[in-house]
Amino acid sequence: MNLPSEIFGDVIVVHTPEELNADNADSLTTYLTQLECRNIVLDLDNTESIDSEGLTALLDTRDQLQTLDGDVKISTSNHSNRKILEISRLDQQLDVFGSVIDAVKSFR
Repeated sequence: MNLPSEIFGDVIVVHTPEELNADNADSLTTYLTQLECRNIVLDLDNTESIDSEGLTALLDTRDQLQTLDGDVKISTSNHSNRKILEISRLDQQLDVFGSVIDAVKSFR
């Protein structure tokens, strides 16, 4: 898996694929936890569908990064994705921001 990304100091912003589902959830977690940068912002704006496996991957990634002294934060202005995070209550377990800039700044 290779996803578009940008580096801002000690934070990497990774733009997630169009679908975050059972087909790519494990690959996403593996990809993210093998990055050199341990502070990750996941930009979900271009993701059009997220299933339960995709949501689990977000939590698994956070848990694995925290054991490596890192963290993952979510950025999305996409109303549907925010609603999915709210309904699943992941917005209470993960830090969710309305913009990439706000998420990156939160690491400081």
